[in-house]
Amino acid sequence: MAATAFLTVASTCAMVAFVTYTSYWWATGRRFGAFAEPLKVTLGNVALARWVQVLDNPEHHEEAIRLLRLYSKSQAFLESIHYRDLTLADFTHPTPRRVVEVLSALINFLLYRHDKTELLQPIVSESSDYHERDLELKVSLVQVQKEIADHELAEQMEEPMAQQLEVDVNALQQKVQVYNKQQLALRAKAAAISDKKEEIDMKVKYKQLCVVVVQSIEPCAFGVSSILITQADFELTKHAQENSKLRSKLVKSPEKVQRALEEKKSARAKLKESEKIATQNAQEKTGTLEIRNKAHEKLVKQHSKIQDVHEQLAAAKTVEKEVKTRKAKLNDESVSVMSFEAQIVEWKGKVHEMEERLKAKVKERNQIIADENQKLGALSSETEVKLQCLEPREKKVEAMIAKASKLCSETASARTSATAQQQKIHAKFNNIVKAFNTYMDSVDPFLERVEEATGRGMRLCSRSVCRCCNKSHAQIQYNEQEVKG
Repeated sequence: MAATAFLTVASTCAMVAFVTYTSYWWATGRRFGAFAEPLKVTLGNVALARWVQVLDNPEHHEEAIRLLRLYSKSQAFLESIHYRDLTLADFTHPTPRRVVEVLSALINFLLYRHDKTELLQPIVSESSDYHERDLELKVSLVQVQKEIADHELAEQMEEPMAQQLEVDVNALQQKVQVYNKQQLALRAKAAAISDKKEEIDMKVKYKQLCVVVVQSIEPCAFGVSSILITQADFELTKHAQENSKLRSKLVKSPEKVQRALEEKKSARAKLKESEKIATQNAQEKTGTLEIRNKAHEKLVKQHSKIQDVHEQLAAAKTVEKEVKTRKAKLNDESVSVMSFEAQIVEWKGKVHEMEERLKAKVKERNQIIADENQKLGALSSETEVKLQCLEPREKKVEAMIAKASKLCSETASARTSATAQQQKIHAKFNNIVKAFNTYMDSVDPFLERVEEATGRGMRLCSRSVCRCCNKSHAQIQYNEQEVKG
């Protein structure tokens, strides 16, 4: 149905376009003939001056300028639909074949557009709730923008705190590193102190043993001392030299040994207290470090949330851009559809007018045919009566035919002489046109200088003069061909 409708509309458009083009062609032919009439009458300088004055009038070029604008617009549109064979002659001298070709290209484009719109119709029907989705997306976008603004404000408010926390975290990390180094040093010192402590304990035990041995040797006899020496460990023999050195010191000042022991015990207690303080400090530092790590994790989570919000915002912006582009496409398509609908309405009105005119013409034709049939019947009866009376006149008619053949031969000779005269006149006309063109070519540099101050008016007039002359010459040749035919 749609294809038949398009074909009917296209056929009516072709008829209307053909009528308008032919009418414009006849009007331009008459105008060019009117321009060429002075040159046909007289072939002097006065005729050329009048010709130039007529062509210098810009009012005579209004329709040519309108035609050029129409040609440029139509050529741009047809090139957009991949039809590049349109020429200016299709407007000035249209032929039925070219008109049908151009209109067929337009009809093919309309059918192609109709098919594509039918293919896109299901997609449009599926997106019927497009406006609701658009509103929902806009509302969600506004909410997200508000949340982003609030988050940015909170981030700006908390930025100095975060910077301060970062500075504190960096300082604490440096302190933790320093404390770790100190802890390692203290552990090394504690290990060294514990080694020294063990050595001192061994020495103290050995000295106490030596003191006991010396005290047991003094009251006892040699037999008892020999028994005690035999009972001593093998260690006493190894440390004989140390025993000899320590024996003098221990025997003379046992109180110094007690004092040294008390000092070692006090140093050991101080070391334990310092170790406890160091462990407490390390625990405090580890606690603060854990707090800093937790705060850092929270900040990382907040940063990831902010990035997610930014990604959602970017996605919303892309969706909004797609929505805008689709809206623009739908608006363009709706405008084009409205323009096509208006054109269809205009074409329907023109078709209705043409149908009414055609009906009136058919009625007139039928009436004329009936009248002519009546006249033909009367004439046939009259001719039957007259044929009986015309037999004696046939001889006279044959004589007249002989005279007519003679006259035809004379007219043929007169026609040949007239064609020779016309050819001479055409040759003179062509010479005048060539002289005018050479004159205009010599005047062109002067006109170019004038154009710098006054514009392009004179140049356009001169070119239109040449075109008008050429077109008028072509029109005269066409009229002569019709006369010869």
